[in-house]
Amino acid sequence: MRSTPEPTENEPVKRVLLAAPRGYCAGVDRAVVTVEKALELYGPPVYVRKQIVHNKHVVTTLEKRGAIFVDETEQVPEGATVVFSAHGVAPVVHEEAQALSLKTIDATCPLVTKVHREAVRFANEDYDILLIGHEGHEEVIGTSGEAPEHITLVDGPEDVANVTVRDPEKVVWLSQTTLSVDETLETVRLLRERFPAMQDPPSDDICYATQNRQLAVKQMAADCDLMIVVGSRNSSNSVRLVEVALEHGARAGHLVDYAEEIDESWLDGVATVGVTSGASVPEVLVRGVLDFLGERGYADVRPVVAAEESLVFSLPNEIRRDLKAAGMSDKMTHDGSFVASGSLH
Repeated sequence: MRSTPEPTENEPVKRVLLAAPRGYCAGVDRAVVTVEKALELYGPPVYVRKQIVHNKHVVTTLEKRGAIFVDETEQVPEGATVVFSAHGVAPVVHEEAQALSLKTIDATCPLVTKVHREAVRFANEDYDILLIGHEGHEEVIGTSGEAPEHITLVDGPEDVANVTVRDPEKVVWLSQTTLSVDETLETVRLLRERFPAMQDPPSDDICYATQNRQLAVKQMAADCDLMIVVGSRNSSNSVRLVEVALEHGARAGHLVDYAEEIDESWLDGVATVGVTSGASVPEVLVRGVLDFLGERGYADVRPVVAAEESLVFSLPNEIRRDLKAAGMSDKMTHDGSFVASGSLH
């Protein structure tokens, strides 16, 4: 690791605090590799309903290989192969695919699938389900579609006053997996003031990766004059990281897809830059930001480790079966275009 040149008088000592963990989570890794393997196995084109993960670079790279991203199932030609994104889909989407005789590969993150199963279970028991999440987000649409007559969306603390239920004694809350931990807890607190008998989900719905990345930012934020979060604007967990940084003491915070989006004026008078990335961001994009900062005197990179992650999900059953039948590997390995998250040291 390069050392920082000695600062001149009145010049701040420049350094980077690099969050760990950051970048790809197990669910994103699984989804991206699923599309890569499908292209390798079936050949292009492979259709993908919605963005496989919310990251511009990942989507563009897969498009170059022959993936075709569509917004609706009806845009996929009859009989073609379609991959469902990591955010999950409602049961009606599976029905649409069946009607078109599509070959489906479901890359829904297993942690999202867990929330879907919770929704079905509580709906079967006739609970009113208060789903904490952001209106219009693909994950929320998919979860709501599991039991639309039982689910009410609660879009943050300010939405709590609008909630009505049939029976205050039969209420449970669930949540989108990529929310701000603190904001979700505040929403739950306000809901419980209104509905004291409200039940908690059987296990935490906000995924481990979202929590770990927010925890790292919380540990760094007060020491950062500037926090740079690498991620796309439609990535809920990436947007939350900027918010968490500002809430916990960072003097400024920005979300960028690529290093070239960094405005040099952001660095004026800045001694410490925090760097992290959302759960759908390949590490190669973080390296680009570190190179950009290093060229401007921020060569002292210090990891801030909040947690260790080792979780790996196996590929979807549909593609594992076909890979084995073709004598191809069904292991979770990339072919080199995407670099998985890891530390610099």
